[in-house]
Amino acid sequence: MKRYITSLVFGLMSIVMVAGCSSDDKGSDKPVEPEKTEPVAIEKTNSTKIYMHYMPWFETNESSADKKWGYHWTMANKNPNNVGTNGRREIASYYYPLIGPYHSGDKNVIENHLLLMKYSGIDGILIDWYGTYDVNDYRMVKENTDQLIEMLDKVGLEYAIVYEDRFLTNVVNAGKAISVTGAAKTDLAYVEKNYFSDANYIKINGKPLLMNFGPIVLQTSAEWTNVFNTLTTKPTFLTLWDHSSMAGENASGEYAWVYKDNSYLTNFYTNTKPKLGVAMGSAYPGFKDFYAEGGGGAAIGWTIEHNNGATLDETLALAKNANVNYLQLITWNDFGEGTMIEPTVEFGYSFVEKIKTFAGVKNTESVFPDISKLYDLRLQKKGNVEAQKKLDQAFNYFVSMQPAKAKQILSEIK
Repeated sequence: MKRYITSLVFGLMSIVMVAGCSSDDKGSDKPVEPEKTEPVAIEKTNSTKIYMHYMPWFETNESSADKKWGYHWTMANKNPNNVGTNGRREIASYYYPLIGPYHSGDKNVIENHLLLMKYSGIDGILIDWYGTYDVNDYRMVKENTDQLIEMLDKVGLEYAIVYEDRFLTNVVNAGKAISVTGAAKTDLAYVEKNYFSDANYIKINGKPLLMNFGPIVLQTSAEWTNVFNTLTTKPTFLTLWDHSSMAGENASGEYAWVYKDNSYLTNFYTNTKPKLGVAMGSAYPGFKDFYAEGGGGAAIGWTIEHNNGATLDETLALAKNANVNYLQLITWNDFGEGTMIEPTVEFGYSFVEKIKTFAGVKNTESVFPDISKLYDLRLQKKGNVEAQKKLDQAFNYFVSMQPAKAKQILSEIK
């Protein structure tokens, strides 16, 4: 789908079931349950809250009901079932994920992504969210989001919702709601009930953060007032840069995005940020959309070169110089627009390493390849209960910031 630009408390809880040794359970061959450890925050020197914009919209031929690859891997003319001589599937992107194309609801994928982010010094994720209605792929995005949220607490990361009001018209046209404001009320009532109250939901100025990619459809203050009147808790509401006037006094501020070149970001920090109650900066590795080549419509019309990481360096430096309190990284995995920070074949772990440096992560040891090894072993040992229990323990050590113990377990699995 085209987008216009587009705790330090260590609770050690052991649950050990010893196989075949207990005087009460002789001969038992039950697998040993993995030692449980609570997530521990990573130590870093940069006080800026670093958040990652995340797309939960990917689907594979194994995850979908119709056994077809999702649009965001195929667009109109690519077929991931075609595998090249290099072993890579044909996908709608100039870049290729290091773990290959995936299903966003796959727990092994989510585990991999969140661990990589945690060790990069990222505090939380901003989830691109289409709402609650069963129209097009919106329901799938919601289900994948819920799978993602379920693991966030286990890893020790925060989250907030980035609401896409652009799809409200489609909901009404599909006969699922009477009006766009009615549909928005239903969506945000769900967000308030199911997300706002989570302990790890992002709060700014004591209120839950709600972001909007736009507004696109709800373009008046009166409409947003009508929608928010049904909420018990009014959120800290951020719109896309230069869009807060559409929400009027409902808007608490704005967030920067990616557009044409870095001058727009400089302008936001210099001229817009001082006027806002809450300003969230942005940093990105580049922009190169695949829409025209993928048959997904006209190209956006401009490109920001990745320049082997120089663009990410520049945008991170701009954020540092602007002394932003909140920074959104754009994006983890929008492969169709080439803004992905997720490790790829082309860039390896270079982008997450740069984020780690920016965050001032104190543990300089590189664990990113080991996190990938955990993912690889999850797949290789699928169905092997004993091996998966050991991998669960490795995961527990990773989230409790004991990477050496995690690596040791991974090295023992053959």
